[in-house]
Amino acid sequence: MRVAGVLAAVVFLADVAVADEATIFDPMDRIHPVWAENGMVSAQERLAAEVGRDILARGGNAVDAGVAVALALAVTLPRAGNIGGGGFMIVHEAETGRTVAIDYREMAPSGADRDMFLDGQGNADSGLSLFSGAASGVPGTVAGMRLALDEFGSMDWAEVIAPAIRLAAEGIVVTPDLADSLEASRNALERYPATARIFLKPEGAGYRPGERLVQADLARTLQAISDEGPDGFYRGEVAERIVAAVQAAGGLISMEDMAGYRAVLREPVRGHYRGHEVVSMPPPSSGGVHLIQILNALEGYPIGALGHNSGMTIHLMAEAMKQAYADRSEYLGDPDFVDVPVSALTSKEYAAAMRDRISPDLARPSVDVRPADLAPYESDETTHFSIMDRDGNAVSNTYTINLNYGSGLVADGTGVLMNNEMDDFSAKPGVPNAFGLVGGDANAVQAGKRPLSSMTPTMVLKDGQVWLVTGSPGGARIITTVLQVILNAVDHGMNVAEASTAPRIHHQWLPDELRIEDGISLDTIRILQSRGHVVAPKEVMGSAQTIMRDLDSGTFYGASDPRRPDAATVGY
Repeated sequence: MRVAGVLAAVVFLADVAVADEATIFDPMDRIHPVWAENGMVSAQERLAAEVGRDILARGGNAVDAGVAVALALAVTLPRAGNIGGGGFMIVHEAETGRTVAIDYREMAPSGADRDMFLDGQGNADSGLSLFSGAASGVPGTVAGMRLALDEFGSMDWAEVIAPAIRLAAEGIVVTPDLADSLEASRNALERYPATARIFLKPEGAGYRPGERLVQADLARTLQAISDEGPDGFYRGEVAERIVAAVQAAGGLISMEDMAGYRAVLREPVRGHYRGHEVVSMPPPSSGGVHLIQILNALEGYPIGALGHNSGMTIHLMAEAMKQAYADRSEYLGDPDFVDVPVSALTSKEYAAAMRDRISPDLARPSVDVRPADLAPYESDETTHFSIMDRDGNAVSNTYTINLNYGSGLVADGTGVLMNNEMDDFSAKPGVPNAFGLVGGDANAVQAGKRPLSSMTPTMVLKDGQVWLVTGSPGGARIITTVLQVILNAVDHGMNVAEASTAPRIHHQWLPDELRIEDGISLDTIRILQSRGHVVAPKEVMGSAQTIMRDLDSGTFYGASDPRRPDAATVGY
């Protein structure tokens, strides 16, 4: 790999010439990452990233910063950052070498049942699963952040939540991206009066760039959580208001559901790719399983020698992706309810069998790709952040409320946007959800169950130390976005900024189309079409937030994906 800093140069520091010291940035690189000496935060919104950076600078560790960033994003990135949703976190503790997964995914209410989103004719009704009160699962973010801090943090709960309270109470300056997002989601925001009062001005006018958005109700809710811990959210007045609003909108969440929510620690899924250990999220996320499954299959090919985004490289990636997404439809679900064959899917033996089914010359039609015979689409508006501190601790966190601004429902007086994650269940097995993903019985709706996800918070380790931390929003395309960041760094020798910026491709089995971003050459497209691929140019995919550590110097290189405005990587 070409690592910035390997070329000898003369560096001037404080007007003193220091000979034969390595440069920080490689002059051969077209795109340069952010550099920092002591720690780094990469997030989809700058104010929240700076909150995390300030926590690190005050002596907090990566988990302290991660909790602070997650809570701040609930204020500064309301379309995806949240306390009314849920997600997944991977934590690496450098002192012990321990790496764990924290599952704080939403849960189906106790009154949920398999057929709750079917209409009178037995057809899946996305209106119910996306925009009604029934769309909301029991939120997990508050419980997940407290579990992370209790297990791995070093600062007080009130200390890490204070920046989010301040941002909500004092207001944030509306950026062009936030103004556009609010306007694009106007119909959803107008659906519920309590929501419109927060995110639209009086008389329904939209916020313009440069204006200040104050979220006073959210500030009071965050203060209650600061004062009372998770009980300030899952019990008492805030919980009562959430339950009343959800039930008034046709939902099922009860006070017992709120009080009974628990985040859980899980063992990550692990794989090895060309001498690196890959650690990612286990079920109920499908992300880690299929990331490792695809990497295992591709390890049998000389991907680096074939060239970045060459016709053959893309062909092989697409064929491996198809099989993984077919398997996803059959086998993946909440491991507390179904037996997920993780070991089989992530084995090197299964990868060899996948390669046996891949022709180097022809694309296999999706109709001929079936889930393997094994033994016993989230929205784009997820968000991800990555953090590393000077001691080598690391956090990779992806969380969401599903669609832009979730279901659009704010419980009056709380400022909390509720998720519509119930749509991530299979409303009717075999029928695609709102984002084109097909699910089966393993992901059918069931009380107390966590819906399947594609979120893929991931770390790559060398010799037991974290080398790369990455993840992305992007719904069904999260897995393939993370995959390509890793391939770009490991196989193609890109620095972290180049790896994050390069054009991406995606195939999810159904529909049978190879999605490509702008930047894939016409010659390559013709080669892919000659192999039988249906090539479909699409909008940009993902928004990777990635940090790479130079394990020799201990310094950090990071990049925020330029595909989304307002993202920032900051260090100190």
